[in-house]
Amino acid sequence: MLDTASTPPAALLKTPLHDLHVELGARMVPFAGYAMPVQYPAGLMAEHLHTRSAASLFDVSHMGQLRLVGADSAAALETLMPVDVIDLAPGRQRYGLLLNDDGGIIDDLMFFNRDYADHASGGDIFIIVNGACKAGDIAHIEQKIGSCCSVIPMPEMALLALQGPQAAAALQRLQPGVAPLVFMSGGRFEIAGCDCFVTRSGYTGEDGFEISLPAAQADTLARALLAQPEVKPAGLGARNSLRLEAGLCLYGNDIDTTTTPVEASLNWAIQKVRRTGGARAGGFPGADKVLAQLADPASLPRKRVALMASERVPVREPAVLKNMDGQAIGQVSSGLLSPTLNQPIALAYVQPDYAQVGTELFAMVRGKPVPMKVVATPFVPTRYHRG
Repeated sequence: MLDTASTPPAALLKTPLHDLHVELGARMVPFAGYAMPVQYPAGLMAEHLHTRSAASLFDVSHMGQLRLVGADSAAALETLMPVDVIDLAPGRQRYGLLLNDDGGIIDDLMFFNRDYADHASGGDIFIIVNGACKAGDIAHIEQKIGSCCSVIPMPEMALLALQGPQAAAALQRLQPGVAPLVFMSGGRFEIAGCDCFVTRSGYTGEDGFEISLPAAQADTLARALLAQPEVKPAGLGARNSLRLEAGLCLYGNDIDTTTTPVEASLNWAIQKVRRTGGARAGGFPGADKVLAQLADPASLPRKRVALMASERVPVREPAVLKNMDGQAIGQVSSGLLSPTLNQPIALAYVQPDYAQVGTELFAMVRGKPVPMKVVATPFVPTRYHRG
C-alpha cells in the first residue's frame, strides 16, 4: 500500500463512516491522507475469509469521484487513455488508465457511461480514481480536457463496496431491483431510503457492488447493510490481500508513472480499436511507445508477472529476485502469505526472458533464497457475476 505514515494524525481527513469504524473497534491507520480502518477486532485473516465465503462491507470513501459532462466528454476522455471510451454503451463500466507523455501510468480508474437516454442530451461519464492520486488526477483531467467538457469533482459523495458471494443476496433484500445487474453494469437505486448509484463491480475478485451515495446518507446505508446476516465489516488489510489473490494491481506498488500498460501486463485493457490498425488507433499520451511495445514484446525492459512460493516463507515487496545463477533479474512489487491458499504469492517485475509461466526464480528474504515459480493469474479464481 502507499506509505502515508508521515502524515501527522491531526492532518488526517475522515471519511463519513469514521465514527462507525471507531464504534466497531477498527484499528485506524493513515492511508492516502485519511484515517482508514486497516482491520476490525476479528482480524485480517477472518475478514478476508469471510469475504470469500459470505459478504463484507468496505469503506472506500477516500477514493476520488468525478463526472465529465458534455456532448464531447467521451471523445475528450479517450484522448487521455489507450482505452475505448466512445463505444462504451450506456449503463456499462470499464477499466481505464491515465497515461503521461512517456506512456507511464498516472493512475488506473473505473469509468461508467451514465448517458442512459438520448445521446443528443450530452454525455455523462462517472469516474472513480485512487484516493492518493485524486487531486492530481482531477487537476490533470481539468487541464487537458476542461475546455471540451465540464469536469465536476464529487467530494460530497461517499463510496462503499459490498463484496463476496452472498453480497447480492444481502443487497437484494434491501433493493430487489439490483438483481438484473451483471458485472460492470449499474444504475440508480433507492436503498434503505438512500439515493444510491450502484455498479456490480469491485476489487476483490468476488461478485459484489460499489455504491456511491451522498456522504450524509453513508452511515444509514452502512448500518442497514451490516444488519444483514451475511455482512461483516472489513478493512484495508483484507482488501489488499483479496485484490492480490485476484492478481489485481495496486497503484503505487505494482503500477506507477514509470510503468507502461504493456510492461504492467495490462494489454487486455487496451481495446483493438485503439491499437495499430484499429479505427481510432493511437491518439493517446505515449501512444508511439505503447503501441511499439505491443508490437514487439521482446523490446520490453521488464514485465509484470505473478509468483508463487513452494515454501511457507512470506515474500514481501521490495524483495530482489534472482535467477538460478544468482543474478538479480527483478523485484517484487506486492507480496504476502495468501489467506486462501496458505502459500506466499507475489506480483513482480522481471526481465522478459524470465516472464514465462513455469520459470523458476529465487526471492531474497533476509539474505536467504526462497524458491518461487511464475504462475498465471488470478491466484484464486474470480467469481464475477457475468449473467
